[in-house]
Amino acid sequence: METPGSGALHATLLAERGRLLRFLAARGAGDEAEDVLHDLWQKIAVAPERPVADPVSYLFRAAENHMRDLRRARISREKRQHDWHGLGSSPEDEPVGERVFIAREQLQQVQAALAALGSRVDHVFRRYRLDGVGQADIASELGMSLSSVEKDLQKAYRTLAELRIKLHTE
Repeated sequence: METPGSGALHATLLAERGRLLRFLAARGAGDEAEDVLHDLWQKIAVAPERPVADPVSYLFRAAENHMRDLRRARISREKRQHDWHGLGSSPEDEPVGERVFIAREQLQQVQAALAALGSRVDHVFRRYRLDGVGQADIASELGMSLSSVEKDLQKAYRTLAELRIKLHTE
């Protein structure tokens, strides 16, 4: 077995290093040409020792084949990852009836959480978020300060954020 420090191929690789790097870069290795050349040398170093008639041609052919192998491996890896992600379940994969049932159940939990805060907080939240009425207008409608409207909205948001965390952990 040839070691990296000996043999005609090693000497040829060192002599042709610059040309091999340019060759690999032009074939798609780009900035990783050094790494690809190192990988190539590792493959050649462990190959059984045998006489090579034209070491330069042999190294360039080996570089071409190594780039082809890397390209195939990359394509195969990308296809495998794409196929794997395609297998994952998404909300669209769930049965429609089940999604509707879950949505209704969550809506009931949201309504119950808002009702538990009191009718004023529930009313302020609905007017602001569902009806699109401004906070100042809500304050004047209910005869309360703008600060009170803001505090009521904060209570509602905090409660809904806690509920959301609870729903996502179940």
